[in-house]
Amino acid sequence: MSTFQPDKSKVREVLDTVKAAGRGSLTAPEGKRVCEAYGIAVPQEAVATSAPEASKLAQGMGFPVVMKIVSPDILHKTEAGGVIVGVKDAAEAASAYEQIVANAKKYKADAAILGVQVQQMVKGGQEVIVGAMTDASFGKLVAFGMGGVLVEVLKDVTFRLAPATREDAGSMLDSIQAAEMLKGVRGGKPVNREALEDTIVRVSQLVSDFPEIAELDLNPVFASDTGAIAADVRIVVDFQPKTPRYRPDEKSVVAAMNRIMKPRAVAVIGASNETGKIGNSVMKNLINGGYKGTIYPIHPKEAEIMGLKAFRSVKDVPADIDVAVFAIPAKMVALALKECGEKKIAGAILIPSGFGETGNIEGQEELQRIGREYDIRLMGPNIYGFYYTPSNLCATFCTAYDYKGTTALSSQSGGIGMAIIGYSRSAKMGVSAIVGLGNKSDIDEDDLLLFFEQDENTQVIAQHAEDLKDGRAFAEVARRVSKKKPVIMLKAGRTAMGAAAASSHTGAVAGTDRIYDDVLRQSGVIRAKSLRQMLDFARGVPILPTPKGENVVIITGAGGSGVLLSDACVDNGLKLLKPMPKDLDEAFRKFIPPFGAAGNPVDITGGEPPITYMNTVRLGLEDDRIHALILGYWHTIITPPMVFARNMVTVVNEMKQKGKVKPVVASLAGDVEVEEAAQYLYENGIPAYAYSTEIPVEILGAKYQWARSGGLLK
Repeated sequence: MSTFQPDKSKVREVLDTVKAAGRGSLTAPEGKRVCEAYGIAVPQEAVATSAPEASKLAQGMGFPVVMKIVSPDILHKTEAGGVIVGVKDAAEAASAYEQIVANAKKYKADAAILGVQVQQMVKGGQEVIVGAMTDASFGKLVAFGMGGVLVEVLKDVTFRLAPATREDAGSMLDSIQAAEMLKGVRGGKPVNREALEDTIVRVSQLVSDFPEIAELDLNPVFASDTGAIAADVRIVVDFQPKTPRYRPDEKSVVAAMNRIMKPRAVAVIGASNETGKIGNSVMKNLINGGYKGTIYPIHPKEAEIMGLKAFRSVKDVPADIDVAVFAIPAKMVALALKECGEKKIAGAILIPSGFGETGNIEGQEELQRIGREYDIRLMGPNIYGFYYTPSNLCATFCTAYDYKGTTALSSQSGGIGMAIIGYSRSAKMGVSAIVGLGNKSDIDEDDLLLFFEQDENTQVIAQHAEDLKDGRAFAEVARRVSKKKPVIMLKAGRTAMGAAAASSHTGAVAGTDRIYDDVLRQSGVIRAKSLRQMLDFARGVPILPTPKGENVVIITGAGGSGVLLSDACVDNGLKLLKPMPKDLDEAFRKFIPPFGAAGNPVDITGGEPPITYMNTVRLGLEDDRIHALILGYWHTIITPPMVFARNMVTVVNEMKQKGKVKPVVASLAGDVEVEEAAQYLYENGIPAYAYSTEIPVEILGAKYQWARSGGLLK
């Protein structure tokens, strides 16, 4: 593949012909020429324009053959009765020609019929589909799945951004539900993976090189142990150029975002002395939150607000301003935004609602035009504002936030934002930032990624989104950022009903969820399935050390917990160390009673004293063949919850001093005292949950997913 050079001139010649003819699709012979130009294997074929010619061509290829209608007006040939397979002799070929033409005329009387394709019939192999499509958010995507009923009924298909790498192509073969079928079942030979990967990579390159190719289907592709050959080609084109999304360069984005998130001076447009007003709440949060920069209240009549000199307009302020927080009615925003532009303010925090989310698209587009004209970045509208804790900055009407840490969170929804604030405060989770994005008229998730990538105060990024305005831009940035810092996303609208709700809530049209799932994974993003899971990941992933290998061991005081923890490992892609090496198994058995169980899980049983937990966990941390530990605690009077928690912290810290640093998570089963123990463990670097075997394992699984995507595991 690396030495193959496509013949782009041949493809251009075909596409120019199609465009000149005013057609929206290629004929099968044209599709074959395009495939051949990119080294995509297709069967021998030719086009007959009469029954005798069809017989002659078929005889020259050797029977059996497949015969198909050639018409730019008939894309779905089977529906039109335009395909006959298994033609066995010359007489049958002549008859098939007449039948196919008659069926085509009956199906669409005015169809332009160019002839009948006579094609060498491919025998044997596994039927798969390789295709490409154009998504409104992600652009060009390449698809792979099982052919026939599996793709149509089970929709067993996976997607990647195009152009795809060979690594991407290999992951596609392993990502479908029927992946095992490609490896050979019931004595069958495995498919030639290299040939399939070549086909996927070349299709993805083809649609990337020629954006006018809107859709491409190779279906079926017959994959065997000797190669992969596309039996049918369908190509749809769209010659209308797409208007690219407005996108500043990354250097400009980072410069503006630094002024917005770390401002030296903030203006509050609509500042108020009246309790209950949004402008009053914003002022209180800025002042009471401890912001050390300069605050400029903006009000058309007041001379002073909350002890600070007020100005009629930002243009009257005799100093530079980095960011302006808007707390005025929607109808007044555009004029004030122009004044901000004239003042050369870097960012506008648009709290007011009444724009795209209510159907006022024109009003929102006016703000976008002003923002671009004056080079002022817009956050919102329809947001709660944002926090940046390293600067004690609470540019929001919500409550001030005071738990500083290294996790940055954002949400598209105000309600979800409040949940983030509440959970973070309740769990004492330190954050570097909490940002509302609302309608995302301008600043969106990839702008935040670019800022947090270079922000020394942020180590993990968690985002809630109902849509991605520019999924490709996000994925390209996320692929780079996720190698440095974990990126977690809660993509709402996973179901049809959820997607409809997202549309009504923000004006966002949710994309196909499988596409989001696959592209986020391709980009190294950890996808959360629920709000709680996103928050748990945001809290737990940053405090877990990166594992050095895949071998996980469960140590539990309750057999039932061990079973559930094992199930959770399977669900989260974790690999238990099995079989346990004989010497390691014997070492564990020295510490547990005869009626306990070594193996994996290691069941020490519930009646054991604290020293048993300490000895087994110490052994698990000490042995280099074990890379992560999952602890299952059972509340007993012999080992009370806080005794267990303190002992575990002691052992983990003791082993850290010896250079043995591994991720450890814990599940605690028991009475209410286990809640205090779980909190103590968490505060000391061990993600622990009372009453749950699933959550701690999900957090460990998320850490592993990030480590794998970044190539950090041995």
